[in-house]
Amino acid sequence: MTSVSAAARPMPKPGILDIAPYVPGKAGAKGQKVYKLSANETPLGASPKAIEAYRQAADALEFYPDGSAHELREAIATRYGLKTDNIVCGAGSDELLQLLAHAYLGPGDEAIYSQHGFLVYPIAIAANGAKAVVAKESDYRTDVDQMLACVTAKTRMVFLANPNNPTGTYIPVAEVKRLHAGLPKTCLLVLDAAYAEYVRRNDYESGIELVATSDNVVMTRTFSKIYGLASLRLGWAYCPAHIADVLNRIRGPFNVGSPALAAGAAAIADKAHVERAFAHNSEWLAWLTAELEKLGLTVTPSVGNFLLIHFPTAPERNAAAADAFLTGRGIILRRMDGYGLPATLRMSVGSEEANRAVIAALREFLK
Repeated sequence: MTSVSAAARPMPKPGILDIAPYVPGKAGAKGQKVYKLSANETPLGASPKAIEAYRQAADALEFYPDGSAHELREAIATRYGLKTDNIVCGAGSDELLQLLAHAYLGPGDEAIYSQHGFLVYPIAIAANGAKAVVAKESDYRTDVDQMLACVTAKTRMVFLANPNNPTGTYIPVAEVKRLHAGLPKTCLLVLDAAYAEYVRRNDYESGIELVATSDNVVMTRTFSKIYGLASLRLGWAYCPAHIADVLNRIRGPFNVGSPALAAGAAAIADKAHVERAFAHNSEWLAWLTAELEKLGLTVTPSVGNFLLIHFPTAPERNAAAADAFLTGRGIILRRMDGYGLPATLRMSVGSEEANRAVIAALREFLK
């Protein structure tokens, strides 16, 4: 057989093959009970009301979904007091981040994100021919001064995950406003608030206020975390009207399926289920932090539903060894090498049983 040279077949745009694919956390281990704590999923599952709405939607799968996502946008608007026309729904907040990059970035442009920011950002930037610029963090926290120092005449977008994944840290609303004030009006500030429902601090705001008073700010949210609808791929963005118009022009006409739309509307209206999920996370986030520190491990203070755990550098006690030890016992955490944090593992807050199992296993590992 003769080999076919690359020049004799369709080739992607320049830069596409330089992108490192996003690699999700491991899903399980064979032959035993598994505690999957690698993907920041909620241990409480979805609202029973959302599950019922999903089941009812199964009776009409032959019909296209509502391309305007009217019912879901109304439910979101009611929950947060927003204008329905300023809400755009997508197949997870990931799709919305990609759409924003597609609409506003191109060759010769630059986009900024923080040192340990979500890996989807550089993928979205590079996929559209733009240059990703990394701003250094301070103590695993977004540093506004570093971000502003990266701004040039070519800067068209800034991604800010607040709280940030995988560090779990956040910056106060005053710092977000300072960042916004230092950006050119032609630069779009994207506030990724995927974990906002877990934060109840007096100095935190998800971005709704800034979007409402600005022409160059977008906030994205997800149903994958506290609402427990990760498998449905559902998210939303709150935008100025002119940006919502742009996103609606380029998104797929039926980008969210009917079961997801129905489940999302029911989930966001079930405040009691969200409160239970918040209370569980608050209790066990504090417990896990304290127990891990008792074992002599350093934990980055988190406001999300996960913890970044730092391990010693000794080969027999490092993060890679801990990951292998835990996996052998059916406990799946997330390696952070791809985020430039090879000495750490990220742990989602799980059920009481899962949380206690992790501490017991790490106690054994560190003997």
